[in-house]
Amino acid sequence: MAPPGVAHDLLLRRCLTLSTSFDGVDGQDEAGILRRAMAQVSAVGTGRAEAGYLRLGEGLVRCPDDGPRATEALDAQVRELAGRDGPVRFPRRAWGWAFGLRERGGPDEPDGLHGALVVSYRDRPGEDERLLLSLLVRQTAAALSAAAAHRRADAAHRRADAAHRRERVQAQELRRARDEREAIRRRLDSSLTDLCQLREVHDALARSAAHGDGEDGIVRTLYRITGLAAAAEDRFGNLRAWAGPGRPDPYPKPDPAHREELLREAIRRPRPVRMRDRLVAVADPRGEVLGALCLVDPDGRADERAVRALDHAATSLGLELAHLRELAEVELRLRRELVDDLLSGTDDAGAYARAEAVGHDLHGPHHVIVVRWTDRPADDVFLKAVSRAATGLGLRILPALRSDTAVLVAQGAPGERSLYPALSRELGTDSGAIGVGARCATPHEVPRSYQEALRALEVRRGSHSANGMTLYDDLGLYRILRTGNDHCEVERFVREWLGPLLDYDALHHTDLVETLSQYFDRGGNYSETAAALVIHRSTLRYRLQRIREIGGSDLADVDSRLNLQVATRIWKIMRSGPE
Repeated sequence: MAPPGVAHDLLLRRCLTLSTSFDGVDGQDEAGILRRAMAQVSAVGTGRAEAGYLRLGEGLVRCPDDGPRATEALDAQVRELAGRDGPVRFPRRAWGWAFGLRERGGPDEPDGLHGALVVSYRDRPGEDERLLLSLLVRQTAAALSAAAAHRRADAAHRRADAAHRRERVQAQELRRARDEREAIRRRLDSSLTDLCQLREVHDALARSAAHGDGEDGIVRTLYRITGLAAAAEDRFGNLRAWAGPGRPDPYPKPDPAHREELLREAIRRPRPVRMRDRLVAVADPRGEVLGALCLVDPDGRADERAVRALDHAATSLGLELAHLRELAEVELRLRRELVDDLLSGTDDAGAYARAEAVGHDLHGPHHVIVVRWTDRPADDVFLKAVSRAATGLGLRILPALRSDTAVLVAQGAPGERSLYPALSRELGTDSGAIGVGARCATPHEVPRSYQEALRALEVRRGSHSANGMTLYDDLGLYRILRTGNDHCEVERFVREWLGPLLDYDALHHTDLVETLSQYFDRGGNYSETAAALVIHRSTLRYRLQRIREIGGSDLADVDSRLNLQVATRIWKIMRSGPE
């Protein structure tokens, strides 16, 4: 046994060792502290650490790395102590004890339990060893308390950081919300301004439409709103309406290829496009380009308000042009249906009313005109060309198509052969024929005039001069001749009575048939016939004598004279066409 002085020094050294055994545990978790304490048990004497427990919720949980001596029986004994210091039993060990690892609070604070340390000795430990164990327990409890405080501080710091981050996020979200609200307010203000401007444009265009101003009203409204000259054009670039200063005179006609390229470019863009000194918007209701609306802006003064006004006005122009087209198509259909009914036969009262509805006065004399052109199909394009030529001569007409023929019910009659040259100029070719029926005073007479016009057309096309215009009133004998294959009979009749004379004229280059025709046309008057032929009376007598000899006909015989006169009239029509 060591002397008292030596034992005291040894105890002091052990105490110092225990005092420094937990240095550097800052930041270490509770399990690490407990394992270090268990490792120090053997340093204070002959005992050993059996198990270490840490508080989890309301109970104690054994550390997982305690080795094979810790058993469920030991866990049960520790749970019975409920954190109090007390004895525990171990096989073949004289002494075992469970130390509660508590934080010593102030007088008003309850002790805080952090865990438990279980030790055992083969023999009962002495007073010094119990003192050292007590010191180890207090230092372990203090280290666990510090670790818990550090953990709580870390948790509080983390919570504070999280709260600070949340505050920063909330501040950022608040700033973003304010910015978004301000942006929304600006957009709303801008939208409200746009809506007010669009309403102004819409109201102005609506007032123009209500007054029936049409295209002129649209361009005037656009000029008044923007202060820039405005022009409405059809799809080909022809001017339809203008408002503002600087109107070109004459209005320039664009190149067709360039015009199509401009329209394609404008269609591809959702907004009006700038084309040199103009802003252009297409009028294309239902996807079909009907025209264009332009703002003349050489100085680039058009702002967003002007662009929106142009865009809106182009929509109104598209609706107006579509409406005009629909009206034109309806009127054209009504006109054609009226003409079909007139040609087939209809009542006078109904015909007058329907004609008035399409702007035509059926009262008064009318003529039916039929037109057929060799190298032009009878389609809408051909009918429009015929209508232009007729209206250019001052005729008021109702046009229609019948089979391969253009038909006009015309108020009045075309001038003497004036329609044929006018239509030839319009079509660029003279390979056609026109037939004009006789005058009809009422609608129920139109079918008769139509048949007469067809007869005149057929006679013209069957004559030697097939191109030209023939009036039914000029047909003469051809009025009573039937159509079709009877032309052959007519030619045989002419050959029967004039054949020898025709052959003689062809062989000797004489004019005996023409002389006979002029003689009959002047009623057998020698003086008038000689003057018409610009020959002497004696020459006329000689020719008539040769006609009797060659033709074998007696001009004094009534029947022969009648047949010869009819034959010469038919010959004249066959040679040059009806006059």
